[in-house]
Amino acid sequence: MHIVIASDKFKGSATGAEVAAALAEGIRTVLPDVEVAIAPVADGGEGTLEAAEAVGFVRVPVRVTGPTGEPVEAAIAVRGAEAIVEMATASGLDLLPGGVRAPRTATSRGTGELIRAALDRGATSIVLGVGGSASTDGGAGMLQTLGAVLTVAQARGEQVESGGSALGELAEVDLSGLDPRLARVEIVLASDVDNPLLGERGAAAVFGPQKGADAEDVAALERGLAQLASLIDAHPRARPSADTPGAGAAGGVGYAALAVLGARREPGIEVVQRITGLADRLAGADLVITGEGSLDAQSLGGKTPLGVAAAARAASVPVVAVCGRSTLAAAEVEAAGFAAVYALAEIEPDTAVSMAQAVPLLRGVGEAVAADLARGRFAAGAGPLRRGSPAHAE
Repeated sequence: MHIVIASDKFKGSATGAEVAAALAEGIRTVLPDVEVAIAPVADGGEGTLEAAEAVGFVRVPVRVTGPTGEPVEAAIAVRGAEAIVEMATASGLDLLPGGVRAPRTATSRGTGELIRAALDRGATSIVLGVGGSASTDGGAGMLQTLGAVLTVAQARGEQVESGGSALGELAEVDLSGLDPRLARVEIVLASDVDNPLLGERGAAAVFGPQKGADAEDVAALERGLAQLASLIDAHPRARPSADTPGAGAAGGVGYAALAVLGARREPGIEVVQRITGLADRLAGADLVITGEGSLDAQSLGGKTPLGVAAAARAASVPVVAVCGRSTLAAAEVEAAGFAAVYALAEIEPDTAVSMAQAVPLLRGVGEAVAADLARGRFAAGAGPLRRGSPAHAE
């Protein structure tokens, strides 16, 4: 019997590797002879480097500018001429000093420094994973790091300050100094976000509040992004992209990547699956286990579990989901292709305890999955389990 575990992280509780290890331990308690293979996955955001390392990429530490200007220790992953850049390691929310949000001033400079480090390593193919960002600067900081010059009206020649709100003072964008190596590199923007840069579905309006922006901040950020876009879209070296799906990703870094760096956007989970060879790993499996911390409506938009479910379906392998909590209705679970959902909240309703004890709870989930598999619960024609969690196991 062969089981593949392809789970994303449980944010704040366990990494993808820790989730998989706990589930595997529980499974082997019930089925000691089962073959368990761990397939690293992510959706292009946090955890992407970890997934890449598991398939032979080498982690390269890079000291960069953090989201509020402080130096931070980040990294890229390289394999030959391929490089993986995970924005969260340089410009992520988790890097904000003291956890204090900086919606107006947070910068994407560090992400540009990671791209430059990849170029220095000879990369000709770069995957830019953009989840978990702290900034809403339209990628201005990233572009400046890569050689663009953004100047303000008040003092001709003086570069604009960091952050999205300062972009309202932008007077000129000069792209002539961009690193020439960028013209010879293929860049893939790994993102499931399809929001445009501006408007009610734009970077400031939708994602600004998640980064600490109030209504006044959102308005200032929107003005700044609009000014940046008006100058870049008119530039002969850029391609107008403010309305392109994905331009609003990562506070507008998606826009800068698409408009200036010539990137193409692909769903993050598909990019990571391709890198890690997930399809090959699923061949011959009896069951696939996937999951993430919260299984909800956002998950249905293309997060890791849905991507794994699609791959499992293509391989004709049943798939179950494990999560901290699930808000999905039974019909949504079935439509997503899951034979069952196991939620830690059904075992331990106290969220704080569930998060703190995620690893031992996941071992118990592994036992429940193994018991259900041994009973033939996931055999062809068995239909989806209606119970939704191991708390209701027979």
